[in-house]
Amino acid sequence: MALVELCGPVAFSHWDDYEAPIAKNRRNAWIQVAAVSQDQTDNTFLLFPQMITDKLKVEQGLEVLKRNIFARGGRLIQGVTSNPLALEGKRPTFVIMNETQWWLENNNGHKMYDVIDGNTTKVRTSRYLAICNAHIPGQESIGQRMWDNYQKVQAKEAVDTGLLYDALEAPADTPLSEIPRQSIDPEGFDKGVQMLVEGLKVARGDSTWLDLDDIALSCLDRNNAVSESRRKFLNQINATEDSWIAPYEWEACRSNDAVLLDGDRITLGFDGSKSDDFTALVACRVSDAVIFPIKVWDPEDYGGEIPKEQVDAMVDFVFAKYDVVGFRADVKEFESYVEAWTARFKKRLKVKASPGNPVKFDMRGQTKQFSLDCEAFLDSVLEQALSHNGSPILKAHIENSHRNPTKFGTVSIRKATKDSPRKIDAAVCAVLAFASRQDFMMNQNNRSGKVMVLR
Repeated sequence: MALVELCGPVAFSHWDDYEAPIAKNRRNAWIQVAAVSQDQTDNTFLLFPQMITDKLKVEQGLEVLKRNIFARGGRLIQGVTSNPLALEGKRPTFVIMNETQWWLENNNGHKMYDVIDGNTTKVRTSRYLAICNAHIPGQESIGQRMWDNYQKVQAKEAVDTGLLYDALEAPADTPLSEIPRQSIDPEGFDKGVQMLVEGLKVARGDSTWLDLDDIALSCLDRNNAVSESRRKFLNQINATEDSWIAPYEWEACRSNDAVLLDGDRITLGFDGSKSDDFTALVACRVSDAVIFPIKVWDPEDYGGEIPKEQVDAMVDFVFAKYDVVGFRADVKEFESYVEAWTARFKKRLKVKASPGNPVKFDMRGQTKQFSLDCEAFLDSVLEQALSHNGSPILKAHIENSHRNPTKFGTVSIRKATKDSPRKIDAAVCAVLAFASRQDFMMNQNNRSGKVMVLR
């Protein structure tokens, strides 16, 4: 792409008589290949001599040096590394940002990106391309920042500034650690390996020079971390070691055609905040255990404080629109509202949120119960016994959730750190709603005397 930008017709010229766009060469092409280490830049420039023919050298007047390629007319491909001060104020026409999953705060990657974004913004026809493998969640790389922004645009929580995101990722159900040992289940092993190779083929795309069999053997080598194999070869954004649910595990539960209809029987989970965290209301449909976020409130969207009256109105709306049979609401910051909801809706609810109360679920005193509910939720995800409608904000909160072992020998969930800006409130509400559904199903089972399969 750098060579095409240097030598080829890449800029818009005019429309022809048939209203088709006509391209032209850039007279002052200035391409920067940027990385946060000199080694990355050198690896890229080692490829140019193999790709540049003698004919191209003569036609374009190319002079190929170690970290620069000059062309006739002052055109240039330039290798640059993480020195933001040296880059600021430049006017490149095209920038390739290489391996942005390693562009971190501590290696000047963040400052470098900010400078490049500023430089390309100043030139109307300038643009940049960021290339990366799947990032490691929690490292706060530029690759992760771009991914997060894309997710927010998809969720209509951020302005679409024209970022095009394109990725080849193996299907979520591509097995790896799940492949049984050959000595125990030869048929299952062969099927699992075949599915792994098919997943690798999808992630490889048109990079046909990569040997799928060799990569599959590397993935199956237990000396290599499964999380790294998924990230590097399946191109899956993976969980950190203490993450609760891996992105591919959650994606495997996605139901693209799931729609919550008027009158559907549901259970609800609610977690409220005043100004620090988000406030969320999430539903779980009783019939098929599909999770639907109803509304998630970000205090920054409301001047720094959650509009409690709006939350109250939304709860009323949900009870009017659907058949709500269970409702678990944490009381912190919303105690008076929870009391009011109890008074208004207790006759409609079929199960209690906690002993003696149909709505109130004080998580400060229900640590053990909530951790058990988290474990049941995780089991259902791994068994694909629940599903979700693909909500980007719920996906983000699920992926932000970390394992939190308790003194009871159970595992709950928490944020990465107490002050982490990565919220998990919608995930908490999903657990509450799903647990309320399970209570309802058990309640119905006890009443009918019949055996039911719990999902």
